[in-house]
Amino acid sequence: MRAGEGVYGLQRSFQVAGAKALVMSLWKVDDAATQALMTNFYTNLAKGGSKAKAFKQAQLQLMTKYKDPYYWGAFVMMGM
Repeated sequence: MRAGEGVYGLQRSFQVAGAKALVMSLWKVDDAATQALMTNFYTNLAKGGSKAKAFKQAQLQLMTKYKDPYYWGAFVMMGM
């Protein structure tokens, strides 16, 4: 297996199963930061607008609390 195939295979499996969008992390992430990101994401999404905008806004909100990119840089959204 080459580097990155595991993440690609997981992403592809969700797409084949019908998922329209995925939020994934590229490395092991902090639980508290993940909880804050997802809470902010769904709060922003409930206000209306696109998933991409809600996700970007959640990342920006997380950056105010966690300055180090380790906490917020691992997250990516695919298939918006």
